Amino acid sequence: MKLFILNTGYLETDKNNVVACSTIGTYSNPKVTNQWIRLPVLAFLIETESGYILYDTGSNPEAMNGYWPKHLQEIYPLYQKKEERLEEQLASCGVRPEDINTVVLSHLHLDHAGNLDLFPHADVYVPKADFCMAQMQVRMNADPAAHGGYIKEDLNVTVKQYHLVEEDFELAKGVEVINLPGHTPGLLGLVVHLESETFLLPQDCVYTGEIYGPPAKASGLLYDSLSFFRSIEKVRSLQKKYQAKVIYAHDEALFKTLRTAPFCYK
Repeated sequence: MKLFILNTGYLETDKNNVVACSTIGTYSNPKVTNQWIRLPVLAFLIETESGYILYDTGSNPEAMNGYWPKHLQEIYPLYQKKEERLEEQLASCGVRPEDINTVVLSHLHLDHAGNLDLFPHADVYVPKADFCMAQMQVRMNADPAAHGGYIKEDLNVTVKQYHLVEEDFELAKGVEVINLPGHTPGLLGLVVHLESETFLLPQDCVYTGEIYGPPAKASGLLYDSLSFFRSIEKVRSLQKKYQAKVIYAHDEALFKTLRTAPFCYK
């Protein structure tokens, strides 16, 4: 089995949108400072004995050309080179979109579900609670500014089958799907057991190492803070159980240390 880390560009934003001032059990510091930071946007390709699994699909390459509403372009501008587009990253691994029959979406925000239209032939696994929230958000109000982190066009995609996930389960030999709600109503992480080591991929359950702690800090983007902290502790427990390496979703310092496609872990 192989794990490829796909570099699909990066977002920029004010750090306050990502890391809250408080830790669990404390009060926020009223003194707020502004710091513009870079957020790598990662997707993951897993080669298993039963086929390829793609975990998350990055951001739509037309994001800054009107695909995203103006306010999101300003708050989270996307920077993506041609070679960082998802299909180019897959090609660097010798894989075409049509070679991938299984897609897992951690959640449906704009930087995780942006190229789903490349996989109309695939079985797509999504967290049920977030799928329902996203569909309601984009369909009950015509104003894109009211859609939060969801993009309506990302959700107007027909695939072979959507599988709405509520329980943890083994997707393929060596690949576990785990529920990590909090950032959004539902969020799916992966545990990938390679021959050499185990990787924990929590995506936006854990934005950065600073959020992970210990002690855990709140993310600036939370649907349910109690579930969020419980999910972080679930990741911590699994890390200890498997002696796993945790890849934080948007940590630039960690990203610089990773072996990215076309190289892999196995």
